[in-house]
Amino acid sequence: MGKTGRSRVEEQTGGKQRYLPLREFFREALWDAVVVSGFAFAQEQLEAERAALCGPRYAHDPERAAMRAGHAPSSLTVGGRRAEINRPRVRSSDGHELFLPSWQAWSARDPLEQRAVEQMVLGVSSRHYARSLEPLREIGVRGVSKSVVSERFVVGTAKRLAELMRRKLSGLRLIAVMIDGVRFADHVVLAAIGVDLGGKKHVLGLREGATENAAACKALLADLIERGLPAERSLLFVIDGAKALRKAITDTFGSRALIQRCREHKKRNVTDALPERMRPTVRSAISEAYASGEVKRARRILENLARSLERGHPSAAASLREGLDETLTVMRLELPESLERVLSSTNLIENLFSRVRELSRRVRRWQGGAMILRWTAAGVLEAERNFRKIAGYRALSKLDAALRAHDAIIDRRVDNRQQAA
Repeated sequence: MGKTGRSRVEEQTGGKQRYLPLREFFREALWDAVVVSGFAFAQEQLEAERAALCGPRYAHDPERAAMRAGHAPSSLTVGGRRAEINRPRVRSSDGHELFLPSWQAWSARDPLEQRAVEQMVLGVSSRHYARSLEPLREIGVRGVSKSVVSERFVVGTAKRLAELMRRKLSGLRLIAVMIDGVRFADHVVLAAIGVDLGGKKHVLGLREGATENAAACKALLADLIERGLPAERSLLFVIDGAKALRKAITDTFGSRALIQRCREHKKRNVTDALPERMRPTVRSAISEAYASGEVKRARRILENLARSLERGHPSAAASLREGLDETLTVMRLELPESLERVLSSTNLIENLFSRVRELSRRVRRWQGGAMILRWTAAGVLEAERNFRKIAGYRALSKLDAALRAHDAIIDRRVDNRQQAA
């Protein structure tokens, strides 16, 4: 750009030089050049393969096994859509259609479902899908309408859900499992997240039901066990406090399950039963108890708080006492503070579901449990891509040792019963 061009840009932008329009021009020019060159190469490659089968054009070869058969309107996947191209056709001497090797390879690769899911997970609506793609000038395109993109999203998310529900868990050294439920319309989705010995998080499975009842919880656990979740050794289960979920875990894993009730759910349940003016003080008192690091002291603070609430707010006192011991399970294991904080709540799953809600904010009407599961799977798997190790993961060996010690106690009890029998 010459001096005159620069001064014009500076005059229009208040003396600040801006190069974005020029960059945009070169970017679009480069994209057009790549696309045009790519289609030219595709045509040349197909014609070369046709010539290899049929021989040179207009050459008479009585021994040739194939002949040219004109062109057929076809399309190839380019940048999230179908781009029109005239495909060279070849027929054998006995009249059968022959497919060129490159065309077979290109046609076998069709990532449109993956692209549709990716775009919509990133916040692009099916209505605006076409605008989110790089333009293809002078090339006919199809497959970008709202209905087509929605159909691809349905198929793509259904495949993701199926892959999630087929994951083998036997190869994971899981030591903690977090389970929580969230409501979508008239449905509840249960999600299970596992933490392995190395601190990595894994989405284990989903289960949809009309309510968060014992049957749905048991079905989720049965599915996890069938896919490899160990039921013969101790595990730490972090749950939201639902009685049905707790019952399902104890019925399935028995005394080998160490259950930690979510402290955040406990605070929420207690404060919801109180007037607005009391909630900050009570919440602060509960947090102080859990931050004490000593089981006896924490229990004393919580019991005193329950007694102080009993006369004026008996529902809040009852909520605080309900399952109180299980909110202190992780504290008894004497883990580092950072690890205890992670394993004492289901916030990890709450964060997953916040991603699902963000993704599905444009959904105006849920059309049944299958749709809810598909959207949930898309959201949690997208969030899983950014999973990091949990805070305090280096101390997980201490949790593993505590679980092994718990197993040893149970095994001794079993042996003693067998000997007594």
